[in-house]
Amino acid sequence: MTDIRIGNGIDVHAIGEGLKMWLCGVLVDETKGFIAHSDGDVAIHALCDAILGALAKGDIGHHFPDSDPAYEGIDSKKLLTHVAKIAADEGYRIGNLDITICLQSPKLAPYISAMRESLAYILNTDVDAVSVKATTTEHLGYIGRGEGCLCQASVVLIK
Repeated sequence: MTDIRIGNGIDVHAIGEGLKMWLCGVLVDETKGFIAHSDGDVAIHALCDAILGALAKGDIGHHFPDSDPAYEGIDSKKLLTHVAKIAADEGYRIGNLDITICLQSPKLAPYISAMRESLAYILNTDVDAVSVKATTTEHLGYIGRGEGCLCQASVVLIK
């Protein structure tokens, strides 16, 4: 009998000057990035929440609280590795995942392949099971003004 779990995650971070912008474990900008306790990889944070949600294990803040100095500035790839281990320890593997990044700039098309490969490597899954898409908000709202980024992730886990 196959056990299939579906999870969704969403995360938002403000953008600030003088920070590095990490998305899906890939550096996309060295002059502006996400204001966060960790490295601010909003896409990985949404994906962690999706995986944890599929497992009914709470959210990223429960596992890695921003009140804990141990996670200050941490590489979000380490967080995803830990969350993937939780899933694997329960007998689950990635069926597929889909991430949408809402960001006005920079344009992400040149980075999408590297993002997919990065996530596939971390999750020990095939790159064909990893979808990363980017969109803008046509200059509307806080995203359109370049003040922040929103990411949504969905994942299917299979046991």
